[in-house]
Amino acid sequence: MTVRGLPMAVPAPGLPTRVRIHEVGARDGLQNEKSTVPTAVKAEFVHRLAEAGLTTIEATSFVHPKWVPQLADAEQLFPLLSGLPVELPVLVPNERGLDRALALGARRVAVFASATESFAKANLNRTVDESLAMFHPVVERAKADGVHVRGYLSMCFGDPWEGAVPVPQVVRVCRALIDMGCDELSLGDTIGVATPGHVEELLTALGEEGIPVSALGVHFHDTYGQALANTLAALRHGVTTVDASAGGLGGCPFAKSATGNLATEDLVWMLTGLGIDTGVDLGRLVATSVWMAGRLGRPSPSRTVRALSHEDAEGQEGREAHKEQ
Repeated sequence: MTVRGLPMAVPAPGLPTRVRIHEVGARDGLQNEKSTVPTAVKAEFVHRLAEAGLTTIEATSFVHPKWVPQLADAEQLFPLLSGLPVELPVLVPNERGLDRALALGARRVAVFASATESFAKANLNRTVDESLAMFHPVVERAKADGVHVRGYLSMCFGDPWEGAVPVPQVVRVCRALIDMGCDELSLGDTIGVATPGHVEELLTALGEEGIPVSALGVHFHDTYGQALANTLAALRHGVTTVDASAGGLGGCPFAKSATGNLATEDLVWMLTGLGIDTGVDLGRLVATSVWMAGRLGRPSPSRTVRALSHEDAEGQEGREAHKEQ
């Protein structure tokens, strides 16, 4: 499932030589699915992603099943992933979630904050400051146990209720999460409204606040077709961690205007063309997303998956026709 010699690698100046993809398909990608995905299918999905060369695969969330029923099997899933030679971060919304994750041996956890009051209320039923207060003991305890902590920050570029989000407002919450002890931050464009100039402005402001670019990752949704352009802007600013979802799966159950995540395959195609190493086997990754699309009963929204799987199907038809002649 690759096109011979394509994309041609043409490096551009000022870009990193390697990017770490933080794969979110198994958690963020599946959490909003209406029909329950069997635990065994989720486990195979993660195993296939690891075999494709992804080294950081967000596995699940230890949230109350009432809020995200699709991830109610976290205790059953996580042990099925033991032994994989990859990092397996999990989302923990509170101390109870942290307890559950630590009991299963999780060594990378994430908390999920909001830059806006409206989304904090919708997602956590708290104000921004109340949610930060809730996360503080979670981060403190995780760090005391030597666990890596990621801080997700939603609505960094726009909010469906509040509209444009002032950059200083985002910087304030980022500063609080770093001061709390988070090892890295993921800047979320939850409803996909960011544009490259806005991305550059936020990253510049965070640098001026003293937050190193090495501690930042970006998480773009492709609602308006801007995810790759925004990613390129972030790379030019020095960001080397990019969140993506295999096959473009995902959305946000608490923000109905949020469409799919940046597809990992689309990201890998662009990075390969820029001569940037990811360690990912694109053919295996496409095959994995085609497999998962079959389990979900619908085609992948990733343009790269569609293009390469179409090429593969045409090639197979040609081979079969040749045999019949």
